[in-house]
Amino acid sequence: MKQYFIRILHMLIGLFLYALGIIVALKANVGYAPWEVFHVGLANTIGLSLGVTSIIVGIIIVTIVTLLGEKLGLGTISSMLFTGIFIDIILLIDIIPIINNKVIGFAMLIMGLFIISIGSFFYIKSGFGAGPRDNLMVVLARKIKIPVGICRFIIEFLVTVIGWKLGGMLWLGTVISAIAIGFCIQITFKAFRFDVTSVKHESLADTYNALFNKNRKKDNEETR
Repeated sequence: MKQYFIRILHMLIGLFLYALGIIVALKANVGYAPWEVFHVGLANTIGLSLGVTSIIVGIIIVTIVTLLGEKLGLGTISSMLFTGIFIDIILLIDIIPIINNKVIGFAMLIMGLFIISIGSFFYIKSGFGAGPRDNLMVVLARKIKIPVGICRFIIEFLVTVIGWKLGGMLWLGTVISAIAIGFCIQITFKAFRFDVTSVKHESLADTYNALFNKNRKKDNEETR
């Protein structure tokens, strides 16, 4: 049980840092990352907060990947809910200023990407499954039978264009985010000496069985 508490704590720390990194990158004011172009554009269109919009999009994606047969993990559900909640809390506190200087803005964007990368380290390390958007990328690549990288490019290109049409901020930072995030994650994981391939992710069923079956077994042993 203690092990699961630590893993859940790692997951929540990761999701908070992920949300913080998103806001830092947004406040850099040099162009939003692809999914944030979409989320901000959609949020402005439907009149809801950025966090709530992110949760709604996550629910839709989770529904799609579930119908396509993808297994969900506790991390998938938690990412769907808590990232949006943390985004709105950070925006409500309003301690991160909007940057109007482009040089400082680009530096802040890179800082945001590294915060996202550190969040990804904690989140992935917990082993509770991929987030909704990563799951969508994987399941579509499997169904359409195209490389994951190409599938990711197509998805992010489409959400960027749609988000831009809806009013999301598209500029040089969007391109930098799309290109640099992979390098930031690679540098971060190397710094933490973290091998992402060594993590075995659990489905919701795996987590349930591990938690409750262990407890039942322990109760049975105590009653003997």
